[in-house]
Formats: sequence, C-alpha cells, structure tokens
Amino acid sequence: MDGNRNRIHKPAITFAQVKQFGWAALQRYRKLNTYSKLFVWGTVALYASLAATLVIIGPDRIGQTLYNLAQKISHYPFGWLILFATFFVISFPPCVGHTTLITLCGYAYGMKGFPIAAGGTLFGSAFTFIVLRFLFSRRLQKWSQSNEKWQALETVIATKGLPLIMLIRASPFPPWVYSNTLFASIQSVALWQFFLATFVVFPKVAIFVFVGSRLASLSDGEQRSHMDTTTKILNVSISVGGVVVAALASWIIYRAMRNEILHLQGVPPEIDELAAEAIEEAEEGAPLLGPHRENTDRYDRPSA
Repeated sequence: MDGNRNRIHKPAITFAQVKQFGWAALQRYRKLNTYSKLFVWGTVALYASLAATLVIIGPDRIGQTLYNLAQKISHYPFGWLILFATFFVISFPPCVGHTTLITLCGYAYGMKGFPIAAGGTLFGSAFTFIVLRFLFSRRLQKWSQSNEKWQALETVIATKGLPLIMLIRASPFPPWVYSNTLFASIQSVALWQFFLATFVVFPKVAIFVFVGSRLASLSDGEQRSHMDTTTKILNVSISVGGVVVAALASWIIYRAMRNEILHLQGVPPEIDELAAEAIEEAEEGAPLLGPHRENTDRYDRPSA
C-alpha cells in the first residue's frame, strides 16, 4: 500500500517542479531589459525558421547541400584555411554556429578535420578575448566596480583559479560565443588561463567532428544509395549516440560547475549565489554586450 502511495505521489511532485520552473523562467523574462527581450524573441524566431526550413525543404536536400559545400571546400587548395578563419568570425557575439562549423569540418575532411576545428576553436576564442579585453577595458572597469554579481563572480574565480575556469569553460552554459565574452569581462582571468582552459572542450570538438564525418556519408545521395540497411542504421546510431553522449556530458559538467560555485570554502554563501546568477545571466548582463547599468554593491557596502 505504501509503495502504491509513493508511485501516485511522484507525478504530482514532477508537475509542481515543472510549474515552478516555468514560473521562475517567466519572472526572469519580465526582469529583462528591452534589448534582452528582443534577443530572446530573435533566438526563438531563428530556431523556428530553421525548423520550418527543415520541414519545407526536407532533411535530404539540406544534407546534400551541406555535403556539396563541404566537398567544394575540401577540394580548394586552402579550403582548410577558410574553415579556420571562419572560427575567428563566429567567436564574436552575437554570432552563432560554432558546433555547426565543427561538424562541417567533419563533413569536409573526416577526422582529419579535427586539427582544423580544434585550432580554430582555440585561437579564434583567444583572439576574441584579446580584442574585447583591449577595446572595452574602461567599460569593464566601471562595470566591475558597480555590479555586485560581477564582483562576486570575480571573487569566486580569483579564489578557485584555473580549475574553476576550466569547469566553466567546459560547461554548455553560457553558450560558446558568450563564454568567450564572459571570460573577457572578468578582470581576474588572465589570457594564459583562458587559453589553457579552452583545451578542455577538445573532447567535445572531436565528438562533433566524428559525427560530421558519419553524417557526410549519409547526406550524399549517391553514397547512401549504395549502403545496405544495416550500414545506414549503424551510421545513424553512431551519430545520434555521439550527440547524446556530448549532451549528457555537458549537463553533468554544468551541474558540477554550479555545485562547485555554490559550495566554495572560504567564500560567503551570498557571494556564491551572486556568482552563479552572473554566469546564468551572461547573455543579458555581460558588460561587453549590454548597456552599462549602475548597481549598488551589496556585500562590500560599509554598514551604517
């Protein structure tokens, strides 16, 4: 009887958690400024357009187009340089497409595309870090002096150092391009720390290059026509499995990162919470992206 009661009670808890999450998301959306709300709706429109394109044109034609593009690039004498240079472009906000570009390296060169994707990821993000840090140094200083969440984040990162930087870098949130901006915005993060921390994303890069190499054979109609059913199923399973493994690993790393920030020894819990909020709001509140907003410091303010 007790076992039945427990089984009946679980769905109610799950529904309550979903309802609470939805309410929290709505409240957070209401607090966003106009620019951030436009960004949210722009992102929704982008993904809706991509979904509509996939349905209207069809996955076969889209896959064939990607395959043809990849083959053209691979046959150019300096095709690898085109892909490598594109990493420098998509590493700046608000550009998107880092994972897609990695996959395209797999489409074009198979696993030989890994050095291109890894090198582009490493040096493209480092270039973004240097440019943003150099161009916005004064804005950065004003922001860090007035924003309590950013002060908390700088305190936490300065306390933990490179290990925490690597954990945040490996996390799927904030997204890649905003992660570059996030670290460029934190004065306590040195270029050499950012550079070394970027190496932790190489396993993820390797997975998506591999997925791209598998999808290439499935995308080309001629190659696909010569495959038996078993080979097709195997390629699809490997591709889907690679994406699932990468997503699962990213989620585990994100949970570990958040837990690490919230339970740092020697740092007040209030600062831990503010630092975690700063990372979650990286897209909407980073000093190098949005308008400067004055914010009274809460934990350094002298008591009356």
